[in-house]
Amino acid sequence: MPLTLAESLVHTLNPFAIQFTETFGIRWYGLSYMSGFVVAWLLVRWLAGSKRIPLPAALVGDYITACVLGVIIGGRLGHAVLYDRALFWTFHDSFPWWGLLEIHKGGMASHGGITGVFLANVFFAYRHALPVLCLADTAAFIAPPGLMFGRLANWVNGELPGKPLPDAMQANPPAWSVKYPEELLQRAQTPEAYANAKHLVTMAYAHDPEAIARVAAMVPARYPNNFIQALTDGPVLMTVLVLVWLKPRHGGTLFGAFLVGYGILRNVSEQFRVPDEDVFAIGPVTLPMLLSAGMVLAGVGVIAWARRSRQPLAGGLLSA
Repeated sequence: MPLTLAESLVHTLNPFAIQFTETFGIRWYGLSYMSGFVVAWLLVRWLAGSKRIPLPAALVGDYITACVLGVIIGGRLGHAVLYDRALFWTFHDSFPWWGLLEIHKGGMASHGGITGVFLANVFFAYRHALPVLCLADTAAFIAPPGLMFGRLANWVNGELPGKPLPDAMQANPPAWSVKYPEELLQRAQTPEAYANAKHLVTMAYAHDPEAIARVAAMVPARYPNNFIQALTDGPVLMTVLVLVWLKPRHGGTLFGAFLVGYGILRNVSEQFRVPDEDVFAIGPVTLPMLLSAGMVLAGVGVIAWARRSRQPLAGGLLSA
């Protein structure tokens, strides 16, 4: 799985870690999500075992299963509802037959995933008579690693490209910028041009140095949006949550901090991302920005409510 530097980082990744047929195999996208779930399980097991959260250790496995279902169902439905409603009525003659089920090709909305996890936590808390906001705090604390892996999965799949760098930087783009060979296919105006571009792109993804160099000279350098969002959604957000939870907080406090932190950081990182096609927007403000702003307002409200309602304590990372 080599990465090639040619002025910029050129995307030449194969989506398959192990490929059995042309369309079937173990994909890096799925492995990225699995990594996030494993890290989440390890964190919850530690939190429950150390009594930092009111979740019995015997229920950790069931809790993580509920969160996983919330991420997958919420993330996919969120993507379909917000960005690609045609998936609901797209069908094929090959497995998995329904476009909505083709999650192996990507297409997971983080806002939908967050909503799905919250609803899964509400259901789990009701079923097991546990404080729902303390569970929501737990879900918030384990989310950043999964969000980070999800953004890296977007890079592997060549999704969610960043905006082009300013014209003044295109002649000599920095090494941290990225280029996508498949942009050549989008520019082709005739069948012959498309065929030539397809051959060049295929050779680039086969890691042919000459093809990569030719592609690098023909497509614009872009901001590394996937890596920016992996950084903000992962280590930066996790640092904020750790600082908030150094001492025990009333249930809901960390969940509110997550909503505020993610909403702010997402709106910052969105400045470097190409908006999805046909996405709802008000001027330069896109739907993800509006949703993230709503998360900030909701987070402030959750924090205020948690302080007044005196929910059970959770957290206390510095506690013995």
